[in-house]
Amino acid sequence: MQTFLVELDFLKPFASFGDVVPQHRAFLQTGYDNGLLLMSGPRDDKTGGIVVARAPDLPTLQSFFEQDPYKLNGLAEHRFVGFTAAKRSPLVEDWISGADCAKMTA
Repeated sequence: MQTFLVELDFLKPFASFGDVVPQHRAFLQTGYDNGLLLMSGPRDDKTGGIVVARAPDLPTLQSFFEQDPYKLNGLAEHRFVGFTAAKRSPLVEDWISGADCAKMTA
């Protein structure tokens, strides 16, 4: 499993997102349900968002985020930064190592 920081840059003011926000959050929930996502949320200044994710490879993660309602509605662009979680809390060890990936292959 590879680990990624996904940065969302909003293309319009967040206040204009309206009904797309719950659609985006429902979309993200599918990523949580499938074991791709660890955490996500808006930047404090509301100019974008941050997601900590994992996937077998970058194309798999990019393909997932192609379906993000923010992208589909022209509200955000996604930037993917792969990284090696060389130091980490024992709390996330199974997630980082992929030991709990049964959901992703089912």
